[in-house]
Amino acid sequence: MNTHFLFADTAMLADGWADNVRIGIDEAGRITSLEHGAKAAPGDTRAAIALPAMANVHCHAFQRAMAGLAERAGPAGDNFWTWRTHMYDLAGRITPDDLRVIAALAYMEMLESGFTAVGEFHYLHHAPDGTPYDNPAHMSLAIAEAAQATGIGLALLPVFYAHGGFGEAALQDGQRRFAHTLDSYAALIDALKTRYPQHTIGIAPHSLRAVRPDELRALAEAFPACPVHIHIAEQVREVEDCRVHLGASPVRWLLDNVDVDERWCLIHATHMDAGETGALARAGAVAGLCPITEANLGDGIFPAVEYLQKGGKFALGSDSCVRIDLCEEVRLLDYSQRLRDQTRTPLAPPKASSGAALYAKALNGGAQALAQKTGALEIGKNADIITLDASHPALAGRTGDDLIDGWIYAANRPAIDTVYAKGKKLVCDGRHVNRDIITSEYNMILEKSLY
Repeated sequence: MNTHFLFADTAMLADGWADNVRIGIDEAGRITSLEHGAKAAPGDTRAAIALPAMANVHCHAFQRAMAGLAERAGPAGDNFWTWRTHMYDLAGRITPDDLRVIAALAYMEMLESGFTAVGEFHYLHHAPDGTPYDNPAHMSLAIAEAAQATGIGLALLPVFYAHGGFGEAALQDGQRRFAHTLDSYAALIDALKTRYPQHTIGIAPHSLRAVRPDELRALAEAFPACPVHIHIAEQVREVEDCRVHLGASPVRWLLDNVDVDERWCLIHATHMDAGETGALARAGAVAGLCPITEANLGDGIFPAVEYLQKGGKFALGSDSCVRIDLCEEVRLLDYSQRLRDQTRTPLAPPKASSGAALYAKALNGGAQALAQKTGALEIGKNADIITLDASHPALAGRTGDDLIDGWIYAANRPAIDTVYAKGKKLVCDGRHVNRDIITSEYNMILEKSLY
């Protein structure tokens, strides 16, 4: 098997920064060798600064089409629930072709931002009136085609959605295309596993309000080896309704009634008390945080200081895709804690870099949540790599963790030079190799079909 090499002047390895790093990458896109203190050989691809790329653990790609369109004030107080009405209106008009094109744009922007894998929390299963397509996996196939077109790594997380709210409320009109029974959902998962062995296939019970307790337990038991992702405790109203119907807050109920372990990713988990925060950390699950979306929707602030002090794991996601920006997700997570506590660097270990500490934790959490070989420059891992432009003013004269801080807090996306996913260069000079085609098709779909 042929091997090609990337030589970096400096690189962020699993055990710290190293200089003169030569990375061997095989045809399958895996790292097969790793030397530091090495010399470049003729034919090596050269880079100044290399670091592991990130996994995006939570995405509703179709919502990229409404980015910036839900920012007008309504006649009364806007909140998540009023925003959801706008989102359902869009969801009711998305065709399979629309989904493929919109998802491709979102995934392209993720790659340009430094995300090389995505967990697609996918719930547009059926036609808008709720009628299943002849191929029940038709919409899932559109997601997989978008991933293939862009080159991003995919963890497909089809959503199980059975009820319109707590107490087995009937599905609303805008939710009919989401619906599954346990049997139809199991058939979908089996079909996707057969069709896409190259992708991670996980399960995604939507939320405690959309899934009965017995259904949730049945799903967890039926698929004991899959990643499990679930929305939880995003909104105060959700917490209050859960107490009324299930007798406990969402995170408490879940931890007390289901075997939550390392394969679980709890999306948002925004509203937890101290006991829940510690219990989630001890469970070994990942908290899937989406700071840009959570800020945009006014969800609240995740208790990151307490959670990390107790050893909690977290990962990052772009959720509604109102803005796709890896650095801003890290930065907003950090800044929200600073604003709430009126302090600086609350998430950094003593005398350590905030950016590097958060980045490293998000790398580990993302790899765990998506069950993919990402998150580190190590032998056996995917060659998912970001290289930075050392000539960018925010990186000038810096070394080690100061490079991460300069990138995240000062430079952002303009400092990204190239991005590799499984060893394939998909972003060059900050632009996806197929940007013009993907953008043109997206613009055409939105102008003709959706607006």
